Amino acid sequence: MNAKELKQVKEQLKEGHFPQWMVTDPDIYKLEQDKIFAKTWLFIGHESEVKEPGDYVTRMMAEDPVLMMKNKQGEINVFLNSCSHRGTRLCTEDYGNKKAHTCPYHGWTYSLDGDLIGVVAGNKVFGEKMDKGDWGLRPIPRVESYQGMIFGNLDPEAEPLEDYLGNMKWYFDIMLGRSDGGMEVWGVPHRWVAKANWKMTSENFAADPYHVQTTHRSAVELELTPKDPMYASYGHQVVLDNGHGINVITSETGRSRLKYQGMPEDMWPMFERNLTENQQEVFSRVTNFVGGVFPNLSFISTQSGSEGNGHNHLNFRVWRPLGPDKIEILVWFMIDKALPYEFKKKSYRGFLNTFGAAGTLEQDDTENWARIVEASQGKMARDRSLNYNNVINYLMGFDNLEPDKEFPGPGTAYPSCYTDHIARSMHRYWLSLITADMEEEEKV
Repeated sequence: MNAKELKQVKEQLKEGHFPQWMVTDPDIYKLEQDKIFAKTWLFIGHESEVKEPGDYVTRMMAEDPVLMMKNKQGEINVFLNSCSHRGTRLCTEDYGNKKAHTCPYHGWTYSLDGDLIGVVAGNKVFGEKMDKGDWGLRPIPRVESYQGMIFGNLDPEAEPLEDYLGNMKWYFDIMLGRSDGGMEVWGVPHRWVAKANWKMTSENFAADPYHVQTTHRSAVELELTPKDPMYASYGHQVVLDNGHGINVITSETGRSRLKYQGMPEDMWPMFERNLTENQQEVFSRVTNFVGGVFPNLSFISTQSGSEGNGHNHLNFRVWRPLGPDKIEILVWFMIDKALPYEFKKKSYRGFLNTFGAAGTLEQDDTENWARIVEASQGKMARDRSLNYNNVINYLMGFDNLEPDKEFPGPGTAYPSCYTDHIARSMHRYWLSLITADMEEEEKV
């Protein structure tokens, strides 16, 4: 992207437009890897996935394989999943428990602290000068957690995680910190590959309840969601800093039919102990929370599902880019530790039937994401000039929706979820990151 194109894109974003050529452009994708995924906080996993010393999971931070494991002292560490000898991926399993990790290539062995503790043939082949202390696993530069959610950052100079999350912490406290003992992951993350661009999937969850009644028409016909075409619009869309955002969806009356998303009444005293009055007010009214943390973490807490509205479920998901037109989707099901087992089981079934890998709603979404990619890869759609007016529309609420100053939570809250305020904020922040160096050069 040159200075002229940058200026053009900035103007288009100001007008509520987004250039379609930027969706799947390979050069833009390379910039995203360097300027976004190497610089922002990326979700790795939840502390409940590594309960005991020796427990580990392997994940990907965009293109970097990582190994998250708990040591004997109960600390959770994250390392590049690469042997320091020849760079081979050290651990190939998705999860498990080991006392140490041995490389399948040449047999180098590492402790739960990442220290190199065993070298095949040792001094006989490497001599006395090689210090094993210099050849341990390489730790991810920054690893921090919030409410049990573990994030990593490849930039050692990155701002602290809590600063990056900003006011999203207030909403995370409702979803993740409302009950005694916090949350736990049930099962292992669902994983599958889809034809899609990560920007569009992130936007779909964080910013687009407008698609619900059309894309998920099957859910309406199965009576999993109401027939009212405005159903997903009621409530507030809340714009937060750093491209984050959340939709607090209620009902037409401004209140959910079921208080606290249908959670058992004997849990309510916990909510009152752990949440502020304003947080209780928002949680007691909400039907669905759906939103995202930039760049590629999304979440939904919903009452919908075949098990009935009495069994809500929470899932977090990562849209890992595999290229400009392909992603790997990882979905974690999380539930309050304090809930009865039967409630957890029914909630999990509801999740599987809707937002699991083969769930009804999940299949609806992936079809549309593939169509976006298909329509954005041709010569006409990729033309960077103004010849074809190659922009897509983000004009909902652009000039006819004012913030609701009475909303009890932080952020800029708009009194409808059928608006593009979060999407526009995401795209502006995205552009600021991938063009940071260019903007500095322009100032000079």
